[in-house]
Amino acid sequence: MARSSRPRKRQRGSIDVLPSGALRVRVFAGRDPLTGRRHSLTEIIDPGPRAADLAERARTRLLNQVDERRNPKTNATLDQLLDKHLDLIDVEGTTLRTYRGYVDTHIRPLVGSIKVGAFDADLLDSFYAELRRCRAHCDRRRYVEHRTSREHECDDRCRRHVCKPLGDATIRQIHFILSGAFKRALRWRWVSVNPMTQAQPPAAPKPNPRPPSATEAAAILNEAWKDPDWGTLVWLAMTTGARRGELCALRWRHVNLDNGVLEISSSVAQDSSRTWEKATKTHQQRRIALDPDTVTVLQEHKLRRSSEAKTLGLDLAEDAYVFSLDPGNRTHLLPDSVSQRYGKLVARLDIDTHLHNLRHYSATELIAAGVDVRTVAGRLGHGGGGTTTLRVYSAWVSESDQRASHSLFARLPARPEPTTRTELAKTQPQAPYEKVAASLRADILDGALKPGEPLPTLTEIASSAGVSVGTAHRATTLLRDWGLVEPGTARRPAVVSSNPKS
Repeated sequence: MARSSRPRKRQRGSIDVLPSGALRVRVFAGRDPLTGRRHSLTEIIDPGPRAADLAERARTRLLNQVDERRNPKTNATLDQLLDKHLDLIDVEGTTLRTYRGYVDTHIRPLVGSIKVGAFDADLLDSFYAELRRCRAHCDRRRYVEHRTSREHECDDRCRRHVCKPLGDATIRQIHFILSGAFKRALRWRWVSVNPMTQAQPPAAPKPNPRPPSATEAAAILNEAWKDPDWGTLVWLAMTTGARRGELCALRWRHVNLDNGVLEISSSVAQDSSRTWEKATKTHQQRRIALDPDTVTVLQEHKLRRSSEAKTLGLDLAEDAYVFSLDPGNRTHLLPDSVSQRYGKLVARLDIDTHLHNLRHYSATELIAAGVDVRTVAGRLGHGGGGTTTLRVYSAWVSESDQRASHSLFARLPARPEPTTRTELAKTQPQAPYEKVAASLRADILDGALKPGEPLPTLTEIASSAGVSVGTAHRATTLLRDWGLVEPGTARRPAVVSSNPKS
């Protein structure tokens, strides 16, 4: 019998017997895009009477994944994914530095060496639980946290380590970093599913702005005014709610003193010693109306800076910075230096606050004064048409609503006294006894029953009205409540008056 000339088709995938008796199923899935090495999908089948059948099914399933392009294309670790993700992500330099800090401190030491295809909901829940246990990721052994790594004599600054959880806001930031990285991995087909969709990060913490009180704000301003230039910056931060970087980037061409308008279009960012000008946080320009006192403060500040520049033979250019240590105002202030100086100021006053709280102070004072939320959002540069403002300052908005409701009530006319059922029965009788009483009342008012005359007996009233004696009794009681009758002789009520005051 002649053999077929058709070549035998080579079987894809392999099933190998391991020394333990288990079966290893291996299917070629292409070249790893990172290393160029062969990338295979493997699955181990425990030994047993049905091991061969289960292994064949596993080989078929893995081959289907490869054919349908549902398999991960790489054995890359999370470290390798994060390296590529951080190189490609489009964020500001300060934000990127923050992300790299979270990655190097909290992600790489714990799960950086794990392959991206091994991440699942169970692993991520354990990871978040560890972040909530200890921010230093200690091994639960007792040790002393020394104040420096150099040789030193320990003092009270070298203390025994106490585990402190990582804040919910920080854990959410780490979650967002991982979510962005795995979205890229899914698009690159490094993973077949995105495990972050199954992760449960902590709920977003509720905003709790803590602006200084009116007394604290007054003390801060009085201390700041010892240096008029510094006092002007603190004043402007309070009245406009501008961020520190926006104040540092402010130039005189952005200030229209004639119309009392301030334009905020850029901000100064700082990364260690490096600074640069960039767009505002929400990438939008805004114009802020200035009150007369603020206009006066800025006029005096400009006159003072111009005089100091002329003393040195310099001119204050229109493009000069509003706040500067340079005599000609040609360089801006450093945002970190502004925060440090403000921190020293409030420390001298023993006030627990920081510079950004002046922004909260401006917002809460505007809301308390009855300014609508959209206007407050526009002055602060919040996006979302006021959504952020409502979320952050919901407590103050609620208080403002309560004050508005009280003001509205004060302007409304007094509401009429509520009418009781007894009074309504005179003109709108409903129950049988009310109808009998209303009929008798009409006889009294018409003069059919004169003052001093007794009412008919209860039996007579019941018979004429076709009601029971009890109903007739309730009718006479209602006449007494109306002031038309009073108890008379022989227990028969007598008519009091045909024109009662009631």
